[in-house]
Amino acid sequence: MSVTITNAINLILQSTTIKKSEIIPIENSLDRICAEKIKASVPLPPFNNSAMDGFGLCGECDNYSIVGKILAGDDKNFELLNGECITIMTGAKVPTSVERIIPSENTINDNDEIIIKKPVKQNANIRYLGEDINIGEMVLSVGDFIDASCVGLLASQGITHIRVYQKPKISIFANGSELKLHFEKLQGSQIYNSNTPHLIARAKELGCETTFVGKSNDDIDSLKALIDSLNCDIIITSGGVSVGEADFTKEAFTACGMDTIFSKVEIKPGKPTTFGKVGNTLVLNLPGNPLASALNFELFGKLMIAKMSGLKTYHHNFIETKIASDFIKNRKVDTILPGTFDGKSFEIAKQFSPGMVNVLNNCNGFIVLNSQTLELKKGDNVKFLPIKWAFMREDLIDFTT
Repeated sequence: MSVTITNAINLILQSTTIKKSEIIPIENSLDRICAEKIKASVPLPPFNNSAMDGFGLCGECDNYSIVGKILAGDDKNFELLNGECITIMTGAKVPTSVERIIPSENTINDNDEIIIKKPVKQNANIRYLGEDINIGEMVLSVGDFIDASCVGLLASQGITHIRVYQKPKISIFANGSELKLHFEKLQGSQIYNSNTPHLIARAKELGCETTFVGKSNDDIDSLKALIDSLNCDIIITSGGVSVGEADFTKEAFTACGMDTIFSKVEIKPGKPTTFGKVGNTLVLNLPGNPLASALNFELFGKLMIAKMSGLKTYHHNFIETKIASDFIKNRKVDTILPGTFDGKSFEIAKQFSPGMVNVLNNCNGFIVLNSQTLELKKGDNVKFLPIKWAFMREDLIDFTT
């Protein structure tokens, strides 16, 4: 059954269920997906405190008498009178009688007295209890991605453990007698298998536990034995899904009881992409051509993993930008075009074809040109979908706004 990209996405999402949860220390929660609602039990700040080193003032005067000092961590309280002040340090608890804090550089210190050089407003430089986060406010929600800032926020609440979704377990293999693993010696017309290492690495980047289960030979028995041995949430294969005489992958999965949900996608490259289920295990059969395999994994495999991981933002998002140069498409089919977004425009890769390996190494994402759009003119709007998103550059530019 051949489906559109949109239909393929919907069918994948309908078939993908979220993993069970587990409880882990927050130190191990980086890049995991939160599986519980967490509300603040500690206000931030937990008390009124000073935003800087200076003097806490009571009343509005030209000069103040210094009557004490509070350091960060002190639990002192001064009942100041009009015209009195205290020396106070950054983070120190602010007494209720202090109305404002003036920086040291705005004063002249004359023994036990300060003279005001530059006044400050009421409430200036005081960080008030709960102004950052109040008791009962949401800290993390179900489906939130946990990054370094989340870990810091959890620690600020005295939280030691958190419930997260388990990582999807993925088994990846390629088939083809012409393929050799990268640590084997090539003979005759053999080539190195680049697809499997790429897919393993990419699945790890997306937070999965991956298993490389080797390479099967181009025969049904070999493939079926390999498939029967797997115990995972998702099986991803590359190769053996077109109509060639030696393409046995579909037949082997059928022999293992696979329910094929779709067997072709109306897309270029990657038309023979196949999706189905063997029991509760999802199966994504990708084309054997390296670029076609990688791009279709980004479109369909990444989506499947994000949904199974429990991530609430699992749909593809894009950045609208301009195309850097003219482009003409030769067929009325949805087409994935790899290239590079530099912050200003998107440049389609100068040279690419489904069988190439070095294309994505020099690209950071792609656009999907719909079937009805046959031509792009320089400056036309396009929707960029990122793959690599460490958005840095080699040279220093002025990044201030």
